[in-house]
Amino acid sequence: MPTSPTKKDKVKGKKKAQDQSQSQDYVPPPPPMPGDEAFAMPIREVVKPDNQLRLSDIELTEEVAKMLTANNPAAPKNIVRFNMKDKVFKLEPMVEQTVVHYATDGWLLHKSSDEAKRQMDMEKMEQEASARFQADLDRASHEHKEHGDVEPPDDSRQLRNQFNFSERAAQTLNYPLRERETFTEPPPTATVSGVCTQWEIYDEYIKDLERQRLDEASKSKGGKKHASGGQHGGANASKSNEHVPTLQSPVLMHCLGTLDRMVNQNMFEEVAMDFKYWDDASDAFRPGEGSLLPLWRFVSDKSKRRQVTSICWNPMYDDMFAVGYGSYEFLKQASGLINIYSLKNPSHPEYTFHTESGVMSVHFHPEFANLLAVGCYDGTVLVYDVRLKKDEPIYQASVRTGKHNDPVWQVVWQVDEASKALQFVSISSDGNVNLWTLTKSELIPECLMKLRVVKAGETSDEDPMASGPAGGCCMDFCKMPGQESIYLVGTEEGAIHRCSKAYSSQYLSTYVAHHLAVYAVHWNHIHPNMFLSSSADWSIKLWDVHDSKHPVMTFDLNDSIGDVAWAPYSATVFSAVTDDGRVHVFDLAQNKLLPLCSQKIVKKAKLTKLVFNPKQPIVLVGDDKGAVTSLKLSPNLRITSKPEKGQKFDDLEIAKLDAVVEIARKSDADLGKNA
Repeated sequence: MPTSPTKKDKVKGKKKAQDQSQSQDYVPPPPPMPGDEAFAMPIREVVKPDNQLRLSDIELTEEVAKMLTANNPAAPKNIVRFNMKDKVFKLEPMVEQTVVHYATDGWLLHKSSDEAKRQMDMEKMEQEASARFQADLDRASHEHKEHGDVEPPDDSRQLRNQFNFSERAAQTLNYPLRERETFTEPPPTATVSGVCTQWEIYDEYIKDLERQRLDEASKSKGGKKHASGGQHGGANASKSNEHVPTLQSPVLMHCLGTLDRMVNQNMFEEVAMDFKYWDDASDAFRPGEGSLLPLWRFVSDKSKRRQVTSICWNPMYDDMFAVGYGSYEFLKQASGLINIYSLKNPSHPEYTFHTESGVMSVHFHPEFANLLAVGCYDGTVLVYDVRLKKDEPIYQASVRTGKHNDPVWQVVWQVDEASKALQFVSISSDGNVNLWTLTKSELIPECLMKLRVVKAGETSDEDPMASGPAGGCCMDFCKMPGQESIYLVGTEEGAIHRCSKAYSSQYLSTYVAHHLAVYAVHWNHIHPNMFLSSSADWSIKLWDVHDSKHPVMTFDLNDSIGDVAWAPYSATVFSAVTDDGRVHVFDLAQNKLLPLCSQKIVKKAKLTKLVFNPKQPIVLVGDDKGAVTSLKLSPNLRITSKPEKGQKFDDLEIAKLDAVVEIARKSDADLGKNA
């Protein structure tokens, strides 16, 4: 039976019809015309970069706790101030940790502060006083209109200086300034110039001391004091010369030294000619091979039963070098000896210094060539002034000043451009790398690094303080500009650590490849990323600073290695000495596997030390019998790059060594694929 539609159904039908009519009448908006882009609505688009981390929901909900401390990491920890009470330098225990990033003085005051309340009270009082004065003025003007003559109110308070600079009663009369001038002729002037050198100052001091000694001698004899200068200068000089014995005259001693050198040069005339002009002509017919020519042999009576433990050239005089004598054997320890020789007089040393313990290392200061740092077997470090010609050091570390507990294997001077202080670094078997600063009275030590054992597989990011101490054997600082604070350390465990003076808590990197103690480590003089290491495991390894896992090249010399050193004139030439008395010279640019020269220098002695001359083509080698032998390199052993116009010598040498390293790495990669 059909049913009639209800009222609600009718309403719904009407709404539906209206919606259909509206949908049919809807016309989409026209597309934007050209030029309407400036008025279009901005479109928001979310762009995610490719390197953005994609975290899961669990990782997004994870809470990461970070702890903020009040310690400033950039605050200095070694501030030293002079204590006027104790007359010494003391370390400041408290360091200011506050860092002010922004500070300004404002003029705003908070309403609730006491100063703001006082200011508002003052303003309120001023307003009330001004209102009362205005009321008095209005009343006086009204009375004047009504009664005529009326006295005005007192306005003296309103006329006072509101800034309180001065009162009327306190003002005084300032008298005018008067000038008085006098014109005179300027005094006559003259320009005088001159040069004062260190040796002139030294000579003047010596003359003054001699004059004081003569004056005291004349006073003791009852004579008159000689006046210096004036017209009697020649007579006084002749009288002073009468008191100096002829055999003790410094002029005579200087002449005798010159004559001694002349006699030695006549005795060793052939050797001197070879040193100056010899070049092995056979090198032209045997490329890839070289030879060493023995020149002088430096031996003294006191050094015959000692071992040569260190050799160092003087940075100012190319013919002078220092030799340290001691003993590497624990049961055969005796007093130490330091001889300073010159190539001009090989018969006997120029200076001789004695130490209580055996000398293990010596090093001349690079700027002040008269200062010689010495490390001894008992852990003592000394500093000698060669000019004084005294057998006593000017500085000596003791137990009170914190000397090392084990032998000091190496000392190296460091030039600090910031503080201009005299400093040197020492390394010892007790695991400490100390920085010694020369003050007016004593040596002040500072620990740069405490060496710790690094286990196999351990990375440099782990804390080295968690393991036991490691004994240091050798060290060398980087020679490149801007990297003077980076240094290498060789340890008794066979590990090599790269450290920094500015970061003493951890190693920058660790190179573990030797199985026994590392006795020598040397940075390349030209290439900033290459260094050599020699060990008691009879091997020499060439390392790249950026590759701490694998050495670039390895050389096995079939005997214990005493020392290894880079040549200063080439980036690919280095030399080593072994216990069988041989000197091995390598040039990686000519032969990457075998040495160009392997020559026996001594018969029944072990070679211990080796050092190149910085300018001359000679090398010094020391043995365990107390002798130092000088050798000249043949032309094939000192081949260098010849830069053309617009090229740099260092760039050519670096490229030459990089080519050798690249070939070595390719051969290692090919061997790994074949294996």
